[in-house]
Parts: sequence; structure tokens; C-alpha cells
Amino acid sequence: MAPVDPHSFADSTQPSTSHISLSLYFDFSSSIIHASALISLANPHTGPFFLDTRSLTINSILDLQSKTPIPFSLSENDPIKGRQLSVSLSNHSSFLVTYTTSPSSSALQWLNPLQTFNKAHPFVYTQCQAIHARSVFPCQDTPAVRICYSARLNIPDQLSAVMAARHVERRRPVNNEAEELGCGNSSWCAQGRVVEEFVMEQPVPPYLFAFAVGEIGNRDVGPRTRIYAEAVPELLDAAAIEFTGTEVVIRQGESLFGEYEWERFDLLVLPPSFPVGGMENPRMVFLTPTVIKGDASGAQVVAHELAHSWTGNLITNKTNEHFWLNEGFTTYAERRIVEVVQGEERAALNTGIGWRGLNEEVAERFRDNMEFTKLVNNQEGIDPDDVYSQVPYEKGFQFLLRIERQVGRPTFDEFLKKYIATFKFKSIDTKTFIDFLKANIPEIEKQIDLKLWTEGTGIPPDAYEPDSRVYNRIVSRASEFVDGRIPREDEVADWQGQEWELYLKNLPKSIEAPQFRVKGRTGMALLDGMRNLSLFDSTFL
Repeated sequence: MAPVDPHSFADSTQPSTSHISLSLYFDFSSSIIHASALISLANPHTGPFFLDTRSLTINSILDLQSKTPIPFSLSENDPIKGRQLSVSLSNHSSFLVTYTTSPSSSALQWLNPLQTFNKAHPFVYTQCQAIHARSVFPCQDTPAVRICYSARLNIPDQLSAVMAARHVERRRPVNNEAEELGCGNSSWCAQGRVVEEFVMEQPVPPYLFAFAVGEIGNRDVGPRTRIYAEAVPELLDAAAIEFTGTEVVIRQGESLFGEYEWERFDLLVLPPSFPVGGMENPRMVFLTPTVIKGDASGAQVVAHELAHSWTGNLITNKTNEHFWLNEGFTTYAERRIVEVVQGEERAALNTGIGWRGLNEEVAERFRDNMEFTKLVNNQEGIDPDDVYSQVPYEKGFQFLLRIERQVGRPTFDEFLKKYIATFKFKSIDTKTFIDFLKANIPEIEKQIDLKLWTEGTGIPPDAYEPDSRVYNRIVSRASEFVDGRIPREDEVADWQGQEWELYLKNLPKSIEAPQFRVKGRTGMALLDGMRNLSLFDSTFL
């Protein structure tokens, strides 16, 4: 056995999956999905073939042409990787797996009607990063393997489905199109059910598989962007206003990094239970509703998720041990976009906040385990969710900024475009990047200690400590709180959620009641800022 990824049972001696065709029947009453997956391989294979699963009940595996069973077995449960599905193939290039998900699926969030805005219908959505796609369908759940897929979602007809894929049609179920499913043909074709079809024709890593089903409405905000959210007019209108400038951000990204390859850049605002600020699913970014603040500052979140369209989605880290290739590049790209769209001072503020976060991670969170302050780290036996941090974002950003400072922005911009064009729709590791860097910027290894940056712990001495005027002013205002001074209304008039977040994070850890006595418009401004505070770190998406 030759594993390709410490978080996957996938074997490098076996062929990669090239395409998966999914049929999914949503049973909201039980919070499960009855499903089938037609798995196609890049090459025919004889012998055991390994897939990742978690909390899936495997009902059968069939040779689709002969309808005969194919032997399979499931390993004991690994607390991180789940269970290995071993399929005994005999010159097979495809096979059909029928299975059922579990209510405890780590990728699926089921909401009852009372947990939604309208409180009338249920809702379900996915969050597959980092290694949770295996709890929705059996797959080689590693970013080293990129797949195309198609999907038929059978849902109640009062609901709608969206996916991070191209929508084909909404139609009535067809008799016998999913006869192998555990729910049975009668349930698939029952009155009150519809099928939504989707297709993803560009190869993506499994963690970018995403869907949502619920009472969903939409608003168009640009030629390539539509806002989706629960069908509440006030929510849809607020989201449309917040993200009205998205096309400008897309065009700026294209001017910096090349053509946008994904056709659509739609945005789905999810219910408040969505666990992260944003998820960069291709064609349809998933967002928390906390990004809607009414001041158009959500453009920064859009900039980060859009930047993933080139760095992360188009070029992907081969394993989570090289996560900085996704997030360091994307943080750099985001700040380049923000610099143009929102101004240099805003980008500098972001850099200052990121620098503070990086130092906190190194000095506090990982002070007893410096392995995870490396850009390339060993995650054998480690759940990637447990070591998720700002290090790959901010240290990765600092590494790329160090290269830019060494060679100059025009040279680095030319390098970036060539890098993206060379490796698009591929998954790579850090060695591949370093080799490409050395080949295209001769003698860079003599000017920058590349090994120290990628394999060393902590923050290298030649990192850039930012000096943001706005950052310094806000931190200074926060330090005055101990003396009973809060900012005047005119001092906070142009603050957005990010400024308030920085201010509040720098207040004393414990606040006495007399210190918190506020009055008049100044006090109300502080309280408004607290209400506007986003419940996530905008650099941590």
C-alpha cells in the first residue's frame, strides 16, 4: 500500500477516479440521503481498490453492465479517516455503489423548520473541507485526486437545490432512473418530488463538492453573479446591496491573475449555523449571514473567496500538509485585489491584523508544538481540523510577500500568471512550487532562505512587520479604554466591522462594570460597533 495522503486511504498504485455520477434522495424526516454513486476510473483496474467513507452504510456494489455484485469489505473505523471501503475489481473501469448517509454525517447540516428564517421548511447544506466529502459519498477523499461529477438531487417540490456546479434542469422524476436506491422507485417517483440536475465539468478536489437544499430565493447582482439565500425578501435585498460591486472585484482579479475559468461566481448566504465565514466552492461561494453588515464591507470576504478561484480551486495543495499553497497564495491575492478595489490603507490594515494573528498563533497556541508553525508540516495521525490556524494564511502570505519584495512586483506578477497558467486544474506540493520558482527566478535560493521559510518553525527574521496608520490608531484607542476613554463619534464614523473587531480584540481581557458605563451618542456608537462585529476573523476563511 502506498498512501498518497496521510488523511486518506487512497493508494497511489491504484488508478484515480475520473468521474462520479450521483443520485441523491433526500429524506428530511430521517436526516439521511439514499444514494448511489457510479464511480468511473481513469484506467481499468484489477485487484483491491480503496475508497474513503465515514458514517456511510454501504448497501451494494454492482457491475453496472451485468448487474452482478462486486465483493467489498469495510475496515474498522479510524477516528480521523473513517472506514476504508475496499472493492475487489476485475478489469473494471467503473462500478455502482448504493449507500445511505447517516444523520451524524460530518459534512451535512440538517436544519428543522424552526431553525430557518421563515420557519416553514427544512434546510440542509454541506461543508466538506477538509476531509468530510467521504461522509456524503464514497471517494478518494484527497485533494491529490480531482474529479468531475454529475448529480441528480431528488427533493420535495416546495424546495429548491443549488450546487457548486452548473445547473442543468429541474424536472419530474423519471421511472427507473434510480431503481437501485434503497428508497425504492416508488419513493423516487412519488407525488410532490422533483429532481434538480447539475454537472461539474471541470476537475475539482472532493472537498469542493457542495450543495444546499431549502426554501431558496435569488437576486441577480451582475453578469456573472447571482445572490442566493433563504427566500426572505429582506435578507435577499440586504445581500444584494452588500455584494453589488462583485463584478468589479472579479474583473480586478482577472487583471491580476488571468481569466476567470469557472463561468459563474454566485454567492449563497446560508443560515447562521454555517460554521465558517466563507467557503470557496467553485461557481457558488457559501457565506455566513454575518458578512452582511450593511456597509458593503462584505466585498473583502468576496475578494478572499474569489481569489481562491485561482489559488486553491484552480491550483490545489496536494495534501493538507501543504495547505499554505491554498491559503497563503489566496491571502496574498486577496490583499492585492483589496488594495485596488478598497485602497492601500485597507489592504495595510488587513496585513496588520494578519500579522498580529500570526504572532499570537506562534507565541501562544503552538508554543508547545512548533511543528504546526511550519508551512510544510507532518500531519500523520492528526485531524486537519484540529490544527487549522492562521499560520498557512499569514506565514504563507509573508513568504510570497518576501519574494515580491526581493524581485519587485512587476517580476512577481509575471511569475504568478505563469505559475497559474502552468498548474491550473492540477494539485501540487511545495517541492513542485519551489522547483518552479527556482526555474523561473534564477538564483532566488541565494537571496532568500527557501528552506527556512517552508520547513522552519516560527516566523523568519526577514518577515515584513507591517506599519498601518489605521491599525496603530485603533490599537491606541483601545489602550485608552483602561483610563475610561472611549472613541468619540467622529473618530469611529468611518469604521466598518473589521475596525470594530480589531478595537474590541485589543480591549482588556476583563472589564469592570464602571469602565463599561456608556452614555450619549458616543456610547451608542460603541454599542453599535459591538452589534456589527462579525463573529469570525475575516482572514480566517
